[in-house]
Formats: sequence, C-alpha cells, structure tokens
Amino acid sequence: MLCVEGLRKRYGRQTALDGFDLTVEQGEIAGLIGHNGAGKTTFVEVVAGLVRADSGRVVADGPLGFAPQELALYPSLTVRENLRLFGELAGLRRRDLGRAIERLVAELHLSGTVDRRTGLLSGGQRRRTQAACALIGDPPLLLLDEPTAGADPETRAALLAAVRARAHTGAAVVYTTHYLPELADLDATLAVARAGRIIARGSRQQLTRHLPGELRLVFDGPPPDLGPRARLVGGEVRVHTQDPPADLSALLAAGHLPRSVDVRKADLDDLYHSLGSSRDR
Repeated sequence: MLCVEGLRKRYGRQTALDGFDLTVEQGEIAGLIGHNGAGKTTFVEVVAGLVRADSGRVVADGPLGFAPQELALYPSLTVRENLRLFGELAGLRRRDLGRAIERLVAELHLSGTVDRRTGLLSGGQRRRTQAACALIGDPPLLLLDEPTAGADPETRAALLAAVRARAHTGAAVVYTTHYLPELADLDATLAVARAGRIIARGSRQQLTRHLPGELRLVFDGPPPDLGPRARLVGGEVRVHTQDPPADLSALLAAGHLPRSVDVRKADLDDLYHSLGSSRDR
C-alpha cells in the first residue's frame, strides 16, 4: 500500500508538486496520467527516495521496486549480472536469487540475452531488463514511470502481463504512461494530475461518464445539416453528444435515415484530451 499526503516540491520559482495526494491499495494498479509538467515524475522520484520533498508525507508498506523513465542499467554488466545486483539489494541470496532471476528471464522473454552486456541490447530488451530489475524480490510496491516508452509490441505485452501478475498477488502499482490503451488493458484505476496535484481519482467508468460520446453516421447522398455539434470527416458525419442513443432516436424520428451508424462512448483518450483546455503551468 502507498499513502501520500500533501507533497510539495519547488525548484526555484517552479512548483513541481503543489499538495499532491494519492493512495494506492494492495492489489491495485493506479494509472497516473496528465500532460508533461503535471508532476508525475517528480512524485515518483519523491516516493522512490531520489528527491526530497519540501513538505508532505509518504507512507509505503514495505520495500519498493522502481523502473524510472530513463534507462538506469549498468551497460558493462550482463542482464544476469544486473539482475543479481538488484536482487542482492532486495535481500535475495544464493538459491532464492538464482530462482528469481530464472523466473524473470522466462517471464520477460530475456533468455536469449541473459548473458549479453546490456549496453549491446536493443531498446526493447533494455526496457524488459529494467522492468525485471524492478520486479525482482516481488516488492509490495511498484513504481513504473513510462515503462514501455519506445517499446516494441513484444516488450509491451510481456511487461503488461508481468504487472498484472504482480497486482494479482497483492502488489500496489503506480503506473505512469502516455499510452492510454495500456491502462485499459491493465484495468487500472486512474489518477489525473495537473499542475502538481491530483485533480480526479476513480475508475475509468467514473471519470469518463461525464464526457460526450459520439455518433458516426454515413448517409446515401449529401448528409443533412445536424447542427453545430456535427462535423464531416471523410464522408462520415460525427456528432458529439452526451447521450448518443437519445440523439440517434431523435435523428431517426426526424426522418434522417443513415446507411450506417456507429455509437461510440467516451474513453481514456477523450478524458486525456479534455485536459487540453487547461494546460499545466
């Protein structure tokens, strides 16, 4: 479990954290999203102990595993040697350490590279190695800051499966990303950051239900005038609406009969783009 209350951090005149509050329970994956400059990475660095907050409180239940946004491996060491080092720092020894390394090598598809120096690996292989270093020892708290940035599909799939498995066994996970479909795949709760604080917290359904959905309509012949909420995109009429079924019923009742209809509910991309009207300072 992680409980953070009132974190504040300034760098000169710039405020990075301005009363940042976040609680993540055991077994929960909290997706931390927000525009660049929202304070996400500073928050993660404070919790990881890399940066000292000016004020506030951090309570973490046990040791943590941390995968920073930038790659932080020893390039002259092999994958196995990096894992051994981080495993020993996590308190693993001898047989337990060897078993943990072999399990992570298999889980994150590193068997073909385990005895190669990390400085010679591809970007995806390094990302998987860094994640393995964070996961070794099965820490009860995981801080994963953009762990799949620039990753290939194999790396992304392996990392998401590993994160889901750790949450299933009770780890609390903070997962920052700009790639929003990952949060849907992880069934993560959401924490929306802006200007150094959390401005919205809840499930995906809770945070998107107030956002407009969309009707996508194709007509035979010229489309009718459906008002200011409608726009024409490549022969398809798109209508932003809070209640797509009701607007579709009204459209049909008015005699406008489309050839095809797609009813689209608001999703995480809509939530993310809705933040654009108030950019972080």
